[in-house]
Amino acid sequence: MQKNLDLAFCRVWSSLTNTATRLQSCNPSGKIRGENPPPGQCNQENDSDCCKAGDYYTTYTCSPPVSGTTKAVLTLNSFQKGGDGGGPSECDGKYHSDETPVVALSTGWYSGGSRCLNNVVISANGRTVTAMVVDECDSTMGCDEDHDYQPPCPNNIVDASKAVWKALGVPENNWGDLDITWSDA
Repeated sequence: MQKNLDLAFCRVWSSLTNTATRLQSCNPSGKIRGENPPPGQCNQENDSDCCKAGDYYTTYTCSPPVSGTTKAVLTLNSFQKGGDGGGPSECDGKYHSDETPVVALSTGWYSGGSRCLNNVVISANGRTVTAMVVDECDSTMGCDEDHDYQPPCPNNIVDASKAVWKALGVPENNWGDLDITWSDA
């Protein structure tokens, strides 16, 4: 009996240690102090947040480890000219239609551009869609003109065009924030 309890304790301890190790592999890297954007300089399309003076925003240089089904949060972004995504996409220097399934990945997953123009598979709501990585959702910087005066991205974001949301069958009134899994295609 004691041997079984000891074995069970070892399994639980091992699981907790592995979980703690994974979590420690992606700790916050710092904070950015927000300033109010100049009038009309923060595009709030798709309910985007604007930095606020005096608020502190957590930054990350990493993202959680990638697996066959990596958990993430799907957010909504417009990669079109004039959209809340800001300037042209990092990967190709182009704008992309809201009707094209494209995404930006948090800094750690973007991996210095190594996933640029590669496809990822996103699953949620009982459906799956393939989308191309065209940009970084910067987790290291924000609250400045280059980032449309928006806070840094959390480290677990897949920022997606409207086409991705439509393909997942999410009703438009529920767009904005959805738990998903994703993997490299």
